[in-house]
Amino acid sequence: MSASENQGFNTRAVHAGQAFEPRTGAVVPPVHFSSTYAQDGIGGLRDGYEYGRGTNPTRDALQEQLAALEGGTHAYSFSSGLAAEDSLIRALTRPGDHIVLGNDAYGGTYRLISRVLGDWGIGNTPVDMADLDAVRTAVAANKTRFVWVETPSNPLMKITDIEALAKVAHDAGALLVVDNTFASPYLQNPLALGADVVVHSTTKYIGGHSDVVGGAIVVNDAELAEKIGFVQFAVGAVSGPMDAFLTTRGLKTLGVRMDRHSDNGQAVAEWLLQRPEVEAVLYPGLPSHPGHELAKKQMKKFGGMVSVQFKGGEAAARTVAENTSVFTLAESLGGIESLMNYPSEMTHASVKGTELAVPVNLIRLSCGIEDVEDLIADLEHAFTFLK
Repeated sequence: MSASENQGFNTRAVHAGQAFEPRTGAVVPPVHFSSTYAQDGIGGLRDGYEYGRGTNPTRDALQEQLAALEGGTHAYSFSSGLAAEDSLIRALTRPGDHIVLGNDAYGGTYRLISRVLGDWGIGNTPVDMADLDAVRTAVAANKTRFVWVETPSNPLMKITDIEALAKVAHDAGALLVVDNTFASPYLQNPLALGADVVVHSTTKYIGGHSDVVGGAIVVNDAELAEKIGFVQFAVGAVSGPMDAFLTTRGLKTLGVRMDRHSDNGQAVAEWLLQRPEVEAVLYPGLPSHPGHELAKKQMKKFGGMVSVQFKGGEAAARTVAENTSVFTLAESLGGIESLMNYPSEMTHASVKGTELAVPVNLIRLSCGIEDVEDLIADLEHAFTFLK
């Protein structure tokens, strides 16, 4: 069975790019490990396959699957999320161009843009993406090529109006790039809201099992796709066949997992909101969240990521982070198991001392698919260590 754009999300997730193997009828397509392909005479390529850096059937299947779920025409699978971002920027910008990005962007993205590509002549301005006037001013002040946003953002869980931001970018001749890692294609489709490019760390919810690192770019413009595809081929930061297979396997169950992640995230956030030790709960599914109504408009559900700030400051945050057992203290997110992260010293250590610095009293929870009663009991136990 092949997938159609008229079919539901879960049907497309299971079937896009996943036709059975014709010789044996194997329902799961084989993993193609070959680095090169026999030619029928010089230049006689079979279905365009020549060399593994350029094309691989397993990677091609994943890319078809990604495009189908994000509503794009072209998708590219990379060896990591940052490899995808690096290739995107080098494909579509030149020295002297500028990137306006959220002032709460993922630390690795900011490090790449500021400290790696900054030396190549790419400028950047961090700005509060909720303040459209500030975005307009920042875009107009420079030769802006990209407006770059995460929504929900990492780890402050800010919600940005994708449609409004797309208009700001397009009015200035810029492209809107949306990092859709936190929401995943199941909860949000930025291309349908006016974005030009969607990027993912497929390591997270798309892979979903904390066993593969990868990244992706999805577009619905052939000219952009050609430029991105050329850089992917020329630079070679592609996902290997086993990584592509594991990502495809995870993507097939994304919908059912995201339903559970979202339900657990909502319950944990509501429990945290009642705790006297807590200063603030950052979760768009709470009516008290400033982006709640917007999130309801552009997201299907609210996801499994919850950030929490403590009245006891840094000491309290560290205490809770180091005293859970169901939540594992580790970087990354989006896996079936629940993870606990102290961003100031872990995922966002690279932005300490900048305007993107994360509050030291904040921990970030990635709520997995365990029984929610056990997640809450684990947090309740950790809270007993607070003085």
